[in-house]
Amino acid sequence: MLSAILAVAEETAESPNPLLPAPYDIIWSAVCFAIIAVFFVWKFLPAIQKTLDERAEAIEGGIKKAEIAQAEAAAALEEYTAKLAEGRSEAAAIREQARADGNKIIAELKEQASVEAARVTAAAQAQIEAERQAAVASLRAEVGSLAIDLASGVIGQSLADDKKASALVDQFLADLENDEKSKAK
Repeated sequence: MLSAILAVAEETAESPNPLLPAPYDIIWSAVCFAIIAVFFVWKFLPAIQKTLDERAEAIEGGIKKAEIAQAEAAAALEEYTAKLAEGRSEAAAIREQARADGNKIIAELKEQASVEAARVTAAAQAQIEAERQAAVASLRAEVGSLAIDLASGVIGQSLADDKKASALVDQFLADLENDEKSKAK
């Protein structure tokens, strides 16, 4: 091949081609290119490959970190959702317990109120009965004294004897009660 290039160069020596350089320029340029290419492949290509590998690792590591972070976020979301559901169920249970406690308290208060009302009613009835008995006793004494005075005036004799007067008043009142009972029937 070198001889073919030299042969072409001799032919063109007579008339040089302005686009084609001289053969010694082509040879020396090829040798320089080969040296530079070998040096580039030997020195720069491993450094570039190393940089590219580091970038690829960084990208893959970032992707893995992102996947891990996404998995952790999904787990945290599930945990949050579970805790939220648990909190809602606890709140519902607390509300139900509060309603039950409220109903129980209301029932107890109603029972206490009815007991208190019954006690007040019984006390009022006892007081009314006591006052009625006092009024009956007072009226009995009043009616008795009036009856004795009337009977003394009607009979014309003095009923100063307490035993007679008391017996007469009791009989008179019994007759009045019997009359009232017979009229009520």
